[in-house]
Amino acid sequence: MGKKRIGVIGAGKISGIYLQNLMGMFGQEVILTGITDLVEERARQAAEAYHLHCFKNAQELIACAEVDIVLNLTQPQHHYAVALAAVQGGKPVYNEKPLCVSREEAATLLGAAQEQQVRVGCAPDTFLGSGLQTCRALIDEGAIGRPIAAVAFMMNHGHEHWHPDPAFYYKTGGGPLFDMGPYYLTALVNLLGPIARVSGSAQQGFKTRTITSEPLKGETITVEVPTHVVGVLDFVSGAVGTIITSFDVYAHSLPFIEIYGTAGALKAPDPNTFGGPVMIRRAGEETWSEVPLLSGFPENSRGLGLTDMAQAFSENRPHRASGELAFHVLEVMQGIHEASASGRYYLVQSVCSRPELLAP
Repeated sequence: MGKKRIGVIGAGKISGIYLQNLMGMFGQEVILTGITDLVEERARQAAEAYHLHCFKNAQELIACAEVDIVLNLTQPQHHYAVALAAVQGGKPVYNEKPLCVSREEAATLLGAAQEQQVRVGCAPDTFLGSGLQTCRALIDEGAIGRPIAAVAFMMNHGHEHWHPDPAFYYKTGGGPLFDMGPYYLTALVNLLGPIARVSGSAQQGFKTRTITSEPLKGETITVEVPTHVVGVLDFVSGAVGTIITSFDVYAHSLPFIEIYGTAGALKAPDPNTFGGPVMIRRAGEETWSEVPLLSGFPENSRGLGLTDMAQAFSENRPHRASGELAFHVLEVMQGIHEASASGRYYLVQSVCSRPELLAP
């Protein structure tokens, strides 16, 4: 069937690593054909740097016969409209995370994709990296026994001190849970399976934020979303997890992710990366031991999920960074927010399968 041709919508900060990898390490699997952005100059610069066609707008890119898959790298509040336009135009789409800003939008998107018989994929694909794939293999082989609990922590003081345009992190579709939660929750679902119900507590630590990065230094952001979110996760398997995401913390000494089993404990790496280290401490041992990583993708391999999706067409199999997985994670995140607001458990309605391990 040949290599799939990728058209990119969105030339913001995250696009750099995608363009680099899709032209580099994944260039034998896919072909980049063109790019567009609301900021014409930004798209033009990317097109010149990577020798791509610069489309006038998203509509022109989606309609182009030289584009087989749309890569949607727009800001979260635009994910739904762009992705829906792609699938209604008969094109598979791969979104940056989150899939959409609400489960209602995401359900409409997946329904339209099913009607058009096209695929939807979604970041993050870091769970396909060597670090978290090694963790998955260890759990599957029973290295720590039956998993009974997990913790996950993502805490910093926000993005306004480094990001060139950070306001959207504090608007609908942003906040620490929607921004960084997909990495942690996708990793946990990959390791432990789907989530049945959640509870949560959330607050807004600061009503405004002052940008200290260029070029918008000194501008004030009005915060619209919770910026410190705590969730309790009841997995279908019976395991219980805790997740804390925050943009209100200056410093901490907590791990990224730890899994506790009946025969030991596993320390997973930063789920926003593809590598290690992976540490294990079995029952009766007094120290942690580092586990050699499975061969695969230890470096920054963003685009791996999209490439796997492109390969899945010709291999007639499910792709791993799927819309169904991303929808489940989105529903869990929205459920944590709603549980906090209502003071009640949120029962998760969606289900998803644990993606297959990558071949080493």
